[in-house]
Amino acid sequence: MTEPLLRANLLTRRFGGLTAVNGVSLELQVGEVHAVIGTNGAGKSTLINMLSGEMPASSGSIHFDGHDVTDWPQPRRARAGIGRSYQRTTIFPGFTVLENCRLCAQAMQPGAWAVWQAAQRDAASLAAAREALASAGLAEHAQRPAGLLSHGGKRQLEIAMCLATGPRVLLLDEPLAGMGAEETDRMLELLERLKSGHAILLVEHDMDAVFRIADRITVMVNGEVIASDAPAAIRTNREVQTAYLGEGH
Repeated sequence: MTEPLLRANLLTRRFGGLTAVNGVSLELQVGEVHAVIGTNGAGKSTLINMLSGEMPASSGSIHFDGHDVTDWPQPRRARAGIGRSYQRTTIFPGFTVLENCRLCAQAMQPGAWAVWQAAQRDAASLAAAREALASAGLAEHAQRPAGLLSHGGKRQLEIAMCLATGPRVLLLDEPLAGMGAEETDRMLELLERLKSGHAILLVEHDMDAVFRIADRITVMVNGEVIASDAPAAIRTNREVQTAYLGEGH
């Protein structure tokens, strides 16, 4: 097995007397979807916030591509190649689909902008935006106002916006929330395509989807990991069944 692209070791986050995440370790590999599951309040979103740099860890370490990034702020991690999506839609509904992606690509370019050049015509950011839309299956909707996309289309756009920043790691927080069966199928097909070039962490409540797409599953309860294994082993784990899945799985 190759060296993990991202490794978290004993990550802990405390809020006063509350420990939201307690000693969580995990690894993300290119070519794999690593799902993190657990009930509400298990610490999943807090974990993503620490991995992305939006929230400092109280203790523990994070290594990305051989570098200790534990103390790196979120913008530096994003520029290095750690991208994320959010539970709530974060698109600009009045802008076109292309412009949403172009703005994300532009944000990754260092240096001052030429005052005589319209940002909308910048070749590099436009190329990155169009490539991201093609990867996310939205190229034909490039000129459509983002607010007119279906719910599933908006979630695809969020991933496209993330792709426009050139990430190597994708931290996806409930990208299937609110989707119907057809939209879920399209999203899972997208993740299957993306994983060949990315390490993907997927936080998700749709267990049928998780077992369809995940290569590895980590189960969190009350901020701690109770199991981390291949889907088949997780499905038959008695502790996981008792704490989360139930006997039906």
